[in-house]
Amino acid sequence: MGADELWEVSTGKGVKVAVVDSGIAVTPSLKGRVHAGKDVTGLRGGALDDYDGHGTTMAELIVGAGRGGGLKGLAPGALVVSFRTTLYSAKGKKESDSAEAIRAAADSDAQIISLSIGGDFMYPAEKEAVKYAASKGKLMFAGVGNDAEKKNYIGYPAAYPNVTGVSAADKSGKVAKYSEFGDYVDLAAPGRDVPRWCDATFRSYCDGDGGTSAATAIASASAALIWSKHPNWTANQVLRVLIDTAGRSWPKDKPSDYLGYGLVRPAPNLLKNRGNPGPPDIDPLTNKKTPGVGASSSAPSEESSAPAANPPKGAADSKRAASASTSKSDGGSDDDNDQLWIVVGAVAAVAALGGAAFAFVRKRRNA
Repeated sequence: MGADELWEVSTGKGVKVAVVDSGIAVTPSLKGRVHAGKDVTGLRGGALDDYDGHGTTMAELIVGAGRGGGLKGLAPGALVVSFRTTLYSAKGKKESDSAEAIRAAADSDAQIISLSIGGDFMYPAEKEAVKYAASKGKLMFAGVGNDAEKKNYIGYPAAYPNVTGVSAADKSGKVAKYSEFGDYVDLAAPGRDVPRWCDATFRSYCDGDGGTSAATAIASASAALIWSKHPNWTANQVLRVLIDTAGRSWPKDKPSDYLGYGLVRPAPNLLKNRGNPGPPDIDPLTNKKTPGVGASSSAPSEESSAPAANPPKGAADSKRAASASTSKSDGGSDDDNDQLWIVVGAVAAVAALGGAAFAFVRKRRNA
């Protein structure tokens, strides 16, 4: 299986992922792999109590051990830190909730912030919290939303600068019909047919779609694998390599409004040392210097591909083109479509990347 091969190189050890969500319950699959961060909800319990089941599912997708029939995550050697907030759909949601949780995560020692939360409201306090987290060198991923078939709103925090917006795809690489689309979609990851905890009782998993939430967790875990292998890299460099090695058949400087720069594939970097980290202090999404992030880092490897100029996040035109193509990264051969598997209970594979066909409508976003 692809994940087994990846784990021979990296399991995410030494990397912490802040999960801003409904809290995380310490299930058998998460025992010894989750730390308490901060609870900003004012609800009963604390950061290690999950009032919905959502946050626990995301944590298992990232670091789960697969014990007790639970989910085995993509980065089982990493650790997650729980920052409990009020989900956008929950009653009593306060504007400051997510902002306070993101700031707390930014002040923690977690390198990655996974935000499987979202809504169609832009909160000034939340936007400032994201900006603060970027200045602290954090790599942020957020789901773009699951309402494309109804109103396709612009989802936040995914649409903020410095946040990597993640859409959901199935194992063949086809974008989910419900996955929000727009020029804030930066990467895609598996979100279809991903089991999840049914509710806060933690008695059973439910079948169905994990949506862009699950895709966000898997993207975060992919980043953890790469950062663990390259601990001296910055968030900008880890993200640039994810973009550089993403599975796509379209030019990298013309990202899709549906799948962004393509599907995350840590295998090309972990197994073949591909991807150019580039400058440590330049955000690959905005092409701007990240305040507070230093400009010193390790040099790119000789095998790294040349960096490409990416259009700034949010630079779009109004033209659309239909396309159906295979997931070959720029300049790659058929053999380069390395597979990535998420393993459930260490037995059943629920998501595969590589050698996949994409079917989507592309909106060109080049500046």
